Amino acid sequence: MTTATVTPDMVSAAEWQARVDLAACYRLIDHFGMSDLVYTHITLRVPDAPDRFLINPFGSLFGDVTASSLVTIDLDGAVIHPEGGRVNPAGFIVHSAIHMKGDDAHCVLHTHSRAGMAVAALDSGLMMLNQKAMQFHARVGYHDFEGLALATEER
Repeated sequence: MTTATVTPDMVSAAEWQARVDLAACYRLIDHFGMSDLVYTHITLRVPDAPDRFLINPFGSLFGDVTASSLVTIDLDGAVIHPEGGRVNPAGFIVHSAIHMKGDDAHCVLHTHSRAGMAVAALDSGLMMLNQKAMQFHARVGYHDFEGLALATEER
């Protein structure tokens, strides 16, 4: 895990605010018990650099993520900040695929909540049985698990 940090003078004001917001999101997800050690990720597109996004450093628990510890990475996988920053390769593949798809994907949350895992285990996927489920009608995408996504060809 990298110990290098990013300070406000190293990035734009817009990126720094995004870092603060994303770090708060990581901590909230952890607080509400929706983290899964180092196996899930939250990313946020850098507002003034749409080909870059922020992600937690490899090996960091959600409760330990700070604005200074987040890694800025581009869609090709090049780490911008901090120098020597490392990210989970599977997290990069999954999140970069979504960020590449469209400009409207600003924040991507990948968690392993109990409810999400239960829905994923259903052959039918999310069933439209009530009003809460209907919020997601025609808005849920599925990708069959094929092992860890480590190749850029999988995007």
